[in-house]
Amino acid sequence: MTLIHPVLRRGPRGGCRPGTTHERPRSPYDRSMSRTAVDVQDAAAQPAPWVLDVLLAAAVTLTISLIIASNAGGGASTGWAYLWAIGLGAVLLLRRQHPVLVVVVSVVGVLAYHAAGNTPIGVAVPIAAAVFSAASLGWTWVSAAGSAAILVVSVGYRLAEGQDPAFVVLYELPREAILLAGAIAFGYSVRSRRLLRRQAEEIARLTAERYARAADQRVMAERLALARDLHDTVGHSLTVIGLHTQVAQEALPADERAVARALRTISDTTADTFADLRRTVAGLRSDEPAARSPRALSDLETAIAPARQAGLEVSVAVSVPTKLAPVVETAIYRVVQESITNVVRHADARGVAVDIHEEEEGPSVSVAVVDDGRGEPGVAGAPGNGIIGMRERVALLGGTFTAGPEDSGFAVRARIPLEVTS
Repeated sequence: MTLIHPVLRRGPRGGCRPGTTHERPRSPYDRSMSRTAVDVQDAAAQPAPWVLDVLLAAAVTLTISLIIASNAGGGASTGWAYLWAIGLGAVLLLRRQHPVLVVVVSVVGVLAYHAAGNTPIGVAVPIAAAVFSAASLGWTWVSAAGSAAILVVSVGYRLAEGQDPAFVVLYELPREAILLAGAIAFGYSVRSRRLLRRQAEEIARLTAERYARAADQRVMAERLALARDLHDTVGHSLTVIGLHTQVAQEALPADERAVARALRTISDTTADTFADLRRTVAGLRSDEPAARSPRALSDLETAIAPARQAGLEVSVAVSVPTKLAPVVETAIYRVVQESITNVVRHADARGVAVDIHEEEEGPSVSVAVVDDGRGEPGVAGAPGNGIIGMRERVALLGGTFTAGPEDSGFAVRARIPLEVTS
């Protein structure tokens, strides 16, 4: 009995892409992976796994049958030998579900084939597909152990049979070992490429999700910013318009100049409001972020004007020697503007004090708007969108904000760091 064919030079090295039905414990990348549309299209274009398994089994059966038919190694060829060829090919149909079993059955089958005295077919070619499949599914050590076992048994038997040791050890053994090592290495590389592809898919999916979340956050931040701007500008302007409408009504027909001033203020405020709305709408229609209306501390008189025009006693103290960032000045202006608007609309106050000064702690800017009214933040004592918007503005700059009854009135206090944190 000869276990290694002395003439056979080459065998099939090919294989098909293995599946992952029966693997060792897998990494998170081996679990359910989402695919992109391109991946799904590629998968749809490939044959079904069972089709590849059938083709591989048929190729192994055909190869072994051709070796048997050639009878290159001598010996008797019978019909039973072809049944062995069919069996060694058919067992590969289980390679995805039971890769270890396929290697064991293939090794034992090849040894049994030669032990039965059939035509020599070698040992590497019949089990190359089996060890490739096992290696591609993560069972590299099983492939290596099966290959080593069949080589040791083959070489030991041939030496015991008296064959030339130099030919067996120096020629046949390296050739068969290289063929099996190549099949194992190819299977290992296929698995490595699969894992790398899955890792890349997972990284791409996570990256896409991160960008989607970031985009959603940007959209939400933009919406909140627009909501604050609309509330601050339109709410303030409507307060001014309502106030001067009342002035005009009360002045008719006694004081025509007062009526003219009130109507002029209404006209100017309406024009400014429409300009702000046009700017906001243009920003919403554009791909670029909506333009903001930057304000400076020098514009505070505009924010305080409604209180003066409503007849309130207004005291203003500003002490900020450091040049502030535009975003900080805008936030201070909006806090004062909204606070004054709330005082005029809801406080029923006689006076309001505005204090803005720089503090060494932080360093930061302290803003306080305190009135002597009824101490309620809004209608029915419930804080409205204005207070929420002020709190959001200050929080976005890393500051602190409080608003609530204080003594016999209502106080809005904010502290904004000079160095913006976000």
